[in-house]
Amino acid sequence: MVKSLDQKIANIRANPISARDFILADAKDADMAAGLAATGKDPRTGRARSLAEYRDQMREIVRQGLVDIMLMSASTSEQLTIRERLFDHSHVTPAVRANDTTDIHLLTDGTYAASPSRPFRSATIEQIQSGKVNPTPDERRLGADLGLYSITVNNNIEFDYATLQAYKEFRIEAESKGFRHFLEVFDPNACGESCPTNLGRFINDLIVRTLAGVPSAGRPLFLKIAYHGPRAMEELVQYDPLLIPGILGGSSGTTYDAFKLLEEAKKYGARAALFGRKINHSEHQLTFVRHLHLIANGQISAVEAVRSYHAELEKLGIKPYRPLKEDLQETTQASAYSGTSAAKPPAGARAKPAPDAVPRRPDGSPDFAKMTSAQKVAYARQRIAAGR
Repeated sequence: MVKSLDQKIANIRANPISARDFILADAKDADMAAGLAATGKDPRTGRARSLAEYRDQMREIVRQGLVDIMLMSASTSEQLTIRERLFDHSHVTPAVRANDTTDIHLLTDGTYAASPSRPFRSATIEQIQSGKVNPTPDERRLGADLGLYSITVNNNIEFDYATLQAYKEFRIEAESKGFRHFLEVFDPNACGESCPTNLGRFINDLIVRTLAGVPSAGRPLFLKIAYHGPRAMEELVQYDPLLIPGILGGSSGTTYDAFKLLEEAKKYGARAALFGRKINHSEHQLTFVRHLHLIANGQISAVEAVRSYHAELEKLGIKPYRPLKEDLQETTQASAYSGTSAAKPPAGARAKPAPDAVPRRPDGSPDFAKMTSAQKVAYARQRIAAGR
C-alpha cells in the first residue's frame, strides 16, 4: 500500500515552496528512554499503563489513519510490524528509533543524562528490518525500513567528534542496506561553560554543516528539532527548504501548548511534527490526534481546536484535566530551551508559567556551571520530555 509519508515527501521535494503537505508522527518510542514511566498513566484509572496497553494505543492510532508515521522501539516494531503485519494495509509508515544515546537513558535515580551525550545503539539495522542479526534478503523486507537517528552535541570537541563520527558510520551502513532515516538534533544536554548564546542559530549551523558533506543518497528524509521561534525556523527554511524541518512536540503542558506549537511552527516553515508525550498524556488520544490533523491541514486554528477538543471530550463523557479557560492558556514549555521560543498566550488569557527548577543566565539559557548534579538531571529529563 502506498504510504502517505512517501507521497508527502515526494510532493515537498517537487514543490518545496508551494506544497502544502505536512507530516505528522506519533512518537511512541519512550520505552527506549524512560523505562517503566514510558507508557504514561491511564487517564481513567490513574495507574501506569502496561506495555501491552501502550501498544494497544499504537494499534488504535494506526487504524485511525491520521498520522503518517508511528515511531516505536525495535522490540515493539518486531511485534506490530513483523509479527502482526499491522502496517501492511495502512498508509502509516512504521519507524524505529535507530539509536539511543546516553542522554536519553532516564532511569529513576540515574545520573547518565547529567553528562555529555555519548553515542550508543541498542538495535542493529538488520534487527530493525527483520528482527534478527543475519537476515535473508526476503526477511529484510519484513520489518521497518525507516529509523530515527538522534544526535546531541554540547559544543565540546571530544564528545561531539564521537557523536558525528558515529552518525557518519550509521549513514554509510544505512545507505548500503537500503535503510532510510530522519535526523533528530537535540539541544545540548550538558554543555557547561560552552553553551551557545544563540541556541537556534547554533543548531541550524550544526545541521547545515553536518549535512553539507552528505550526498542525497545518504541524507535524512527530514529533520526533527526543537522549535526555537519564528526567526530560527525561517532561516533554516530559507537556506534550503529541501531539508524539510520538523519539530518535536515538547512536554505535556496544556492542550493549547500543543496546538499552538504546531500552528506556529507550520506558519514559519516547519513541514513535520512529532508528538509523543502530548499525545500519550492526553485525555483521549484518538480525539487529540484528530485535532492535530485538522491543524496540520489548516482546517482549524489552535484556539478553535482546543474548544472543539473539549466539546468532543464532553460528548465522550470524559472529564478534561483542566477547565476550558485554563486549557486555553500557554505555559512555558521545555522545548523553549533557550528561553527565547515561548510564544504569547492567546488574547485575553494569562499564562501560568511552569516552575523553573534550574539556574539560568540573563539571556534565559541554562547555566550549567551553577547547577547541582540533581538540577542537571532534572534539566535533562525536561529536555528529553520535550522530544517525547
